[in-house]
Amino acid sequence: MANTLKEKVVGIWSLVSYEVTDDHGNKTYPMGEDATGFIMYHPEGYMSAQMMSLGRPKYASGALHIGTQEEMAAAAGGYLAYAGPYEVDEENNVVTHHMSVSMNPTWLGDSQPRYVSFDGDLLEITSPPVIVDGKKQNTKLVWRHVQN
Repeated sequence: MANTLKEKVVGIWSLVSYEVTDDHGNKTYPMGEDATGFIMYHPEGYMSAQMMSLGRPKYASGALHIGTQEEMAAAAGGYLAYAGPYEVDEENNVVTHHMSVSMNPTWLGDSQPRYVSFDGDLLEITSPPVIVDGKKQNTKLVWRHVQN
């Protein structure tokens, strides 16, 4: 039985939901209500998160790296990925992600705290609120532990 926060978070988790709520209670789903993905925490202190919108169109060329600017922009707009070391603050239930690689270059080298809680096989991750267009936004991701 896992006792520490680090022991509880280690593993592979599949995305259940990704939502953003503003200070008026309005809820949006940045990658759609049916977004899918995984987050993985390794016991040696590294993590990886990948999420995507379902239904992203394939490149007309059929090639891995050859698409029109529009096709590549649409593909990138529907995908979020980053990885790097993580650290755990047991006392405050915070896991900080350090982005060594990122699909979005804005996050390269960034460190972001994530508040975590557990409910059975679910992991809830929330980010500190941010102000966007004058409105406070709260991000919540719910992940289900992948069982063998």
